[in-house]
Amino acid sequence: MSRIGKKPITIPAGVEVTIAEGNLVTVKGPKGTLVKQLHPAMVINKNADVVTVEMKDESQNALQGLTRTLINNMVIGVTEGYTKTLEVNGVGYRASKSGKKLTLNLGYSHPVEMEDPEGLEAVV
Repeated sequence: MSRIGKKPITIPAGVEVTIAEGNLVTVKGPKGTLVKQLHPAMVINKNADVVTVEMKDESQNALQGLTRTLINNMVIGVTEGYTKTLEVNGVGYRASKSGKKLTLNLGYSHPVEMEDPEGLEAVV
């Protein structure tokens, strides 16, 4: 039995999880909606505010853990959102933000300038 796969997923307040036919999981929350078609060898159950993942046969340990992690990441994505941290270390390396433009001085002969893509925000 998968140690990760058998852990229940707690659904926070304000998040709605629906499981349709064919393991089509839809998660709606304050930051948006995520939809994912999951493997048919898994049985996904929702009881009140808890989602559990079970195997149809015992040979799918890794797939059970993957399915549980995908659903958990969907819940985190619609509640907290996703973040990625970049650490800039080095003498003379700098990062600055002006409006939607991120300027990185990383040792090149010129500064690297990037615009924030739609829906993303860079914070310095």
